[in-house]
Amino acid sequence: MPQTKISSDDKFWGAISYLWILSIIVLATKKDNEFVRFHANQGALLFVASLVLMFIPMLGWLLNLLIGVTALIALIKALQGEKWELPVGSDVAKNFGDWVIKTLKI
Repeated sequence: MPQTKISSDDKFWGAISYLWILSIIVLATKKDNEFVRFHANQGALLFVASLVLMFIPMLGWLLNLLIGVTALIALIKALQGEKWELPVGSDVAKNFGDWVIKTLKI
């Protein structure tokens, strides 16, 4: 399968997809770009998971730390032009991103 060149603009948008609420904004504005959409889907899932876990003392906070590390790794991979799938939930991320777009009508 031929690999397409990822522009530096796409890498930038893919990377900022992992910066909390910006994932939803990127998902809305760049939903037609496959590379950026991939990262925005994952970033949006991490964002919502971190919001939910924020309210669970101790265990939730520790898991939020793990989400932060995962987001940092994914951000770096996006800057390198790679499609790095989340260790857990990458399939859920695609469906979640589709659901967000349909629900918010963006």
